Amino acid sequence: MANTLKSKSSVLSTGGGQALIDPADTVILLLDHQSGLFQTVKDIAVADLRRNVEMIAKLATLLKIPVITTASEPKGPNGPLMPEIHKHAPHAVFVPRKGEVNAWDNADFVEEVRSTGRKTLVMAGVWTNVCVMFPALDARAAGFDVYAVIDASGDPSELASRTTLARFVQGDVIPTSTNALLSELHRTWARPEAAELAKLYGLVAPNYAAVSESYEKAQEVAKHAK
Repeated sequence: MANTLKSKSSVLSTGGGQALIDPADTVILLLDHQSGLFQTVKDIAVADLRRNVEMIAKLATLLKIPVITTASEPKGPNGPLMPEIHKHAPHAVFVPRKGEVNAWDNADFVEEVRSTGRKTLVMAGVWTNVCVMFPALDARAAGFDVYAVIDASGDPSELASRTTLARFVQGDVIPTSTNALLSELHRTWARPEAAELAKLYGLVAPNYAAVSESYEKAQEVAKHAK
């Protein structure tokens, strides 16, 4: 079972968090977020997709989580990787492939993943039904715990997305969302990065940014009214 209960560095004294992702055991894999492939995505608005990926890159940097990227034929019609990833996660390692559709078929990519010593893989990519699903299933078979961030990934149709989700569940890959990932890794406001983490919620939930702005303005007005 992918979500096996175990001792984790982030488990609270109450025992809470045993079923959640442990940031200290996590590596983020961002797969084939390429400009050409974005033009085929139909199950999510591309602007939302890119914003969610940007949030993940920022989150990984803030929490010091390793990031590995790769691209399928970046010099061909699939196009280059979206630049926001390496801009906001400058520590990310790019692993070139030699034509493999499935990143897990590339020995350099697998070795880079294994070299982190971490066993929890958080994956996102375009297309979800190929670039994420193939390495996700292979990583599960290799003994890793695997999460697929659905709204940081994209498919050519709603049908493809629904089919992909079903196969993830059958293959013991855990689907999640960017908002859930942020909250799961965040865990508590009693941490030094809290203010920076709060800004990330505005990326995954723009309406939340409006709530924060309204609250801050109300606090300001109340302060000057005294």
